[in-house]
Amino acid sequence: MSMQIVEKSGEGLSRVYGVTVPVQDLAQRLTARIAEITPTLNIKGFRPGKVPEAHVRRLYAKALMSEVVEQTLNEGAKKVLDDNKLRPAGEPNLTPDSDMEQVIEGKADLAYDIAIDLLPEFEPVDAATLSLSRPVYEPTDVEVDEALAELAKQNLTYAPRTGKTVKAKSGDQLTIDFLGKIDGVAFDGGAATDADLVLGSNSFIPGFEDQLVGTKPGQELVVKVTFPENYQAEALKGKAAEFDVTVKEVKAPVETAADDAMAERLGVESLDKLKELIRTNLEQQYAGASRFKLKRALLDVLDSKHDFPLPPKMVEAEFNQIWSQVKADKDNGALPDDDAGKSDEKLEAEYRRIAERRVRLGLVLAEIGRLNDVQVSEQELLEAMRQEAMRYGPQAQQIFDLLRQNPNAQAQLRAPIYEDKVVDLIVGKATVADEKVSKEELLKEDDLPEGYDA
Repeated sequence: MSMQIVEKSGEGLSRVYGVTVPVQDLAQRLTARIAEITPTLNIKGFRPGKVPEAHVRRLYAKALMSEVVEQTLNEGAKKVLDDNKLRPAGEPNLTPDSDMEQVIEGKADLAYDIAIDLLPEFEPVDAATLSLSRPVYEPTDVEVDEALAELAKQNLTYAPRTGKTVKAKSGDQLTIDFLGKIDGVAFDGGAATDADLVLGSNSFIPGFEDQLVGTKPGQELVVKVTFPENYQAEALKGKAAEFDVTVKEVKAPVETAADDAMAERLGVESLDKLKELIRTNLEQQYAGASRFKLKRALLDVLDSKHDFPLPPKMVEAEFNQIWSQVKADKDNGALPDDDAGKSDEKLEAEYRRIAERRVRLGLVLAEIGRLNDVQVSEQELLEAMRQEAMRYGPQAQQIFDLLRQNPNAQAQLRAPIYEDKVVDLIVGKATVADEKVSKEELLKEDDLPEGYDA
């Protein structure tokens, strides 16, 4: 196929090429495609494989020409990249120059522009020259004991109230039956039998639990409440309701001792083993925070040590993604305090710099990964897909099957694994010094580096 390619513009990392494919070449391709499908056609009135070409052309020419044009467009883009040895930053953007209806009807040449952003050429910093500080913190015995006490509190047991004071107090667990009505009519989801409710837990509609303080086993009462305006069920928002309630049991919390018996109730063989598990859990939390801080420090260093032109479309796509979230947060009144008082112009300038930082760092990590042949194995990707699917509970298998069929979703799961592997590679080559810090310092949120919040 003859294909005329000319470079129309080439500024910075952006290139635009014009491609023209003569109408005769498209016609030849169409004829070849018709010849290819004719033997497979089964059309009423003709023996299989004996349908005249003119008849096939009349029925399918437009659809087949659309296929030919799409294939030609893709071939053109590949040829431009291969002939010019270009490394594209993202998919090329194809814009027709011809009247596409005329092209599909076989009456005009196919002319189109290919706009490409190129990956910048740069030499990434040598990881062995980097010096990093890793903040570390070890859990103390006091923290382990505090976590144990909190666990005991969360695993309260309840025993029926006896003696003279069987009236329910805040903190007691009641077993109740209830039936909710609005204007005397029961509503969906407003009834339950043998429901356990801890008074003061605020797990029911505001005001409901307060009215059960002082009740006794066997008592029947009507609880009057108003559903909040922001209640999740649309039909109940702001509605006044009455609940017919029967109190069946009143149980008081029993002080839970942190002992071997409590450990066994939690499925652990002994209190010492439980403490060991708590310490390990705390160590993992602090190690995660430590890694997060080290990675952040590394990214700051990589950002400061690289300065090269960025592919405009990449930056724009990253910025648009960030900005749409900022606008949504603003509309919902959920902007961070730091941002709430800033004008849109100021916010836009700041978040554009953050988009540039993300793109720059993404390119640096990708280039270091490429030069060191970092790969994400099939096994690692499968494990990430499995973990993502597990978040959906009963639908896990269905989600896993969908992920296996969705290359875009797999690419999104692969990206953070790849990034972490490159970060580990750099940290392994760099000089890393552990620095003991306080728990508060380790868990404190980092500010943006200098120059990103101007």
